[in-house]
Amino acid sequence: MSAPDVTALLAELERSQPDLAEEARTAVEWLTGGEPLETVTQLDVCEFLWYTLPLKVGPMKAEDDLERLARSLGRLLQLGGMERYAALCVSPTTVQILRTYAHEGEDAGTTAYQQALEATGVLPPDVPELQWSMIMGPEELGAHLACSAALELAIVAGESVDRTALTRRWLTEPRGDLGGDSWLNRVHGERLNRWVLGRGPARRKLAQPFEVRLHAPVAPQPLPALHRLLSVAASGETLPLRLAPSPEALRLRDLAERELGAIRRDGARLAITDYGLRLLESKSAMWTAVTRLLLARGEHEFEVSAREAALLLLADGTLMSPAELRERVAEVVGGEGWHPATSLEDVAGPVNDLVAQLTALRLAFGDELAVRMDRPGQLAALAALRAHALRPRKYVSSG
Repeated sequence: MSAPDVTALLAELERSQPDLAEEARTAVEWLTGGEPLETVTQLDVCEFLWYTLPLKVGPMKAEDDLERLARSLGRLLQLGGMERYAALCVSPTTVQILRTYAHEGEDAGTTAYQQALEATGVLPPDVPELQWSMIMGPEELGAHLACSAALELAIVAGESVDRTALTRRWLTEPRGDLGGDSWLNRVHGERLNRWVLGRGPARRKLAQPFEVRLHAPVAPQPLPALHRLLSVAASGETLPLRLAPSPEALRLRDLAERELGAIRRDGARLAITDYGLRLLESKSAMWTAVTRLLLARGEHEFEVSAREAALLLLADGTLMSPAELRERVAEVVGGEGWHPATSLEDVAGPVNDLVAQLTALRLAFGDELAVRMDRPGQLAALAALRAHALRPRKYVSSG
């Protein structure tokens, strides 16, 4: 069976129902973007009807006009034998969402759209290997559409669909249409490239050598200092008997309690939390929690940029004085366009705190004369940078 031709379908609609033809032409052009109608998926149709139509095609149109556009598209799709998609155009869900936009506003309409889209089952869920971005590049968008199409086919075939398992399989398996590559590798490559091409030439030059190095996951490493502290907390022993009150020990306890939420104080003793027990029982979980903490979002994205620049500078085991490290970080971050202009005082707080974290965790040596990461610290820096580079892109509020 040949694919439906939009021009022929519009001509047929013009003959049979000329009052719908112009609206159908407008709607199908928005829906397909000039691509063949055979490439359209259920996700495409739902997003057009429940988001694009009310917010982009007809924000100034009356409620009846939007419903008429939807019906016109439905008639065109029906003529093309695409009955399932045609039914969506006149479904109670579509009518209700369009009326929600009209009567309750954009926020309420968008919420209704997102709930309805989730209910279809064709929206790929987040999986351990990948959290989907709000703002997708071409590769990620291609992966998202491919996973959605696979979910749709499974549902239509009447299969019992495990959405997470199917999405993971579709993302991670090598694919012939990608030359043996996987969608996950494509998305990771795209995100790493976007991360390298961040703000400022100095930052870009510093990050460039890491683009290839960060493609592969970093194997979890043991963290003896934190493991020992959590073990003490789990045993219920009195803390002073086991830990000398050095600055590093105090900083480690503060990190475990306030930043990780792995321990809590119980009089003269430390008690381990349920989360702390999970970290103690899993080297991988502890490694992930700690390395993500190194670039956890501070009060301002500027702090994250300063800490990231410091990790980039230290990740190869380079020996630097604290003053030199701050100067280099200020130079890198200053070229990223932050306003007001970046000074040494601006970067001192986040850089000093990062070094204190690393030394407390025994991932770096640091004093008033020098800072240097040992091999576990270098691997922790790479793991932290990789997680940060591969994070999903989110919309940022201006407020």
